[in-house]
Amino acid sequence: MPEKVLFESEIRQDRAEIAAHLRDVATRLEADGELTLADGDEPVTMSVPASATFEVKAERETGSGPDELSVEFEIEWADGDDQDAVGSGLSIE
Repeated sequence: MPEKVLFESEIRQDRAEIAAHLRDVATRLEADGELTLADGDEPVTMSVPASATFEVKAERETGSGPDELSVEFEIEWADGDDQDAVGSGLSIE
C-alpha cells in the first residue's frame, strides 16, 4: 500500500524537551485521543480511536560512520477503526 506522509518533523532537542512532547501526546491520548501536529506549516489533526496498535522498536543502524541507535514509538489504526483493545506484555521502564 502506498504511503503518504501527512506530517514530519525532525529536530535535535534535549531529553527534557523530548519528554515534554511525549507527555503531551500521553495527555491527549488519555483525554479524547485528538492529536494536532504543527511545525510552522499547516497543522495536521488526527483522532486516535479508543483502541489502536502500539509498536515499540529499538534499532541499531550500522554503516560507514558511528552506529546510530533509535527508539521508535508508533500508533497505528485503520481509518474509521474502533476495535476492542487487546492486552499485551509490554513494559517500559
